[in-house]
Amino acid sequence: MVQHRPHTTVVLAMSADGKIADFMRSPARFGSGTDKLHLEQQIAAADAVLIGAGTLRAYGTTLTVLDPVLLQNRQQKGKSAQPIHIVITHTAQLNPEIRFFQQPIKRWLLTTTAGKDSWQGRTEFAKILVFETPTKKVDTIAALKHLSSLHIARLVVLGGGELVASMLESDLIDEFWLTVCPLILGGVAAPTPVDGQGFLSTLAPHLQLLEVKTVAQEVFLHYRLQR
Repeated sequence: MVQHRPHTTVVLAMSADGKIADFMRSPARFGSGTDKLHLEQQIAAADAVLIGAGTLRAYGTTLTVLDPVLLQNRQQKGKSAQPIHIVITHTAQLNPEIRFFQQPIKRWLLTTTAGKDSWQGRTEFAKILVFETPTKKVDTIAALKHLSSLHIARLVVLGGGELVASMLESDLIDEFWLTVCPLILGGVAAPTPVDGQGFLSTLAPHLQLLEVKTVAQEVFLHYRLQR
């Protein structure tokens, strides 16, 4: 079957009880240096990174490729030093003063007509892509098809949980890399890797386990979506 969208991998760290942040939705910095390097490796292998506006607001930055070996590998493959970082948001209500807009990366905005209007004429985003559903939400299916036409073959999704949920519902996810970190966050309001309304057990997406790695106190789980 011909793939008419990028190969899409979700990369997230979570607590042992499956939370990607605490109940205050504070930036999740509980992963180890090994986990950070693992994330950097996944980003370095991608043509573009997709990040939800809520995640960007929480962190204020994105992760860039710094490792010299990873940078050299990208150069040898004829790629730019950094993949494109794409912010997906219905409203595009972002603070232009956050450090993300000073990072040495190419930034794209994937949004609606209303979101585009608030950034029209500005220079923070090299490209603004508008794909809108009749309900004034971002049409992610059409957007990813368009990204494929722009030679983006591998896409890494960095969250948050609502974005991952919507992409799962639309069958737009191929793989998961989940790092299980040794802490318990708890809280009914704490976000998980897949938020949204959820799936009935009879309709839940199923995964195939490809790889398990244990490094110190963390477990790295690599899954593929079963279709």
